[in-house]
Amino acid sequence: MDVLYGIKPLPNKLHWPVITVGGFDGVHLGHQKIIQETRDWAAERGGESIVITFERHPKGILSGSPLSFITSLEHRLVFFQRLGVDLAVVLDFNEVASLEAEDFVSRLIVGWLGTKGWVMGFNFRFGKDKGGDFSLASRLSQRYGFQLRTCPPVKFKGDIISSTSIREAILMGELETAEGMLGRAVSILGTVVRGSGRGKGLGYPTANLDLHHEIKPPDGVYATWVTINGKDYLSLTNIGTRPTFERPGGETTTEVYIIDFDKDLYGEVLEVKFVYKLRGELKFTSAEALKAQMDKDKEELLSRLGKKTLTKGGATTIILS
Repeated sequence: MDVLYGIKPLPNKLHWPVITVGGFDGVHLGHQKIIQETRDWAAERGGESIVITFERHPKGILSGSPLSFITSLEHRLVFFQRLGVDLAVVLDFNEVASLEAEDFVSRLIVGWLGTKGWVMGFNFRFGKDKGGDFSLASRLSQRYGFQLRTCPPVKFKGDIISSTSIREAILMGELETAEGMLGRAVSILGTVVRGSGRGKGLGYPTANLDLHHEIKPPDGVYATWVTINGKDYLSLTNIGTRPTFERPGGETTTEVYIIDFDKDLYGEVLEVKFVYKLRGELKFTSAEALKAQMDKDKEELLSRLGKKTLTKGGATTIILS
């Protein structure tokens, strides 16, 4: 997958580009349906599938305050690639926020990309003050010579799937509900940064993650899988304030102990997939007591998941031995 940042010359000549546009936070089942329709339509016409997204979520820019995301831009790009997208275009929302709806189509969609097909989500709005919708796009498609399709909403347990409902489920620790709407395991993507080093002294060296404003489940210890260079490793992930060593009210950290892995990961980007919660975060009377509990956590993890692996979609399946 090629990635283009900003409105600039295209990397290759496009033959029959099919686009979709949106924030796609979470890249959930509804988003996946739109992107798959974009990909399949482009393939039918021998063209290119293009996903246009934004460096910062439009809601964050319009509200003037930073938002936490289900998926950061880097994480979204990983999912786009897995879905088989040919080209991801990343725009600064400020580049297009002032465009009237018809200008958005004439200058960007048609004039710049030469769009032949556009797949639009059922509730997508575009242009200044969200002035454009499917009805307007349909009229403009006749004027500017492109085809238009829409995707109906996808439901989970009778309700329309939305990034907002998934975000709420993750923050409440309702992993199974979030997984049902995402169509895969709840996951986070982060860069490994230096931590205190205490884990190594306990025999449990951890990778400390900077999550780039991605949301995470509530504090606690989780059974997880970590993807490193395309390979999945069983792991324990602790989210919390490290109460055994730090004062109350300290900064929340995300630390991952990867089983059977001892390479230096500083600066690497890791994807962590949550399977289930083992326990809440606890304060121990000593480092030795903490280590004893971690030994138990590891034993339980290996007992339940030691003979299992991940499928392509992030679900856990048993390996028959």
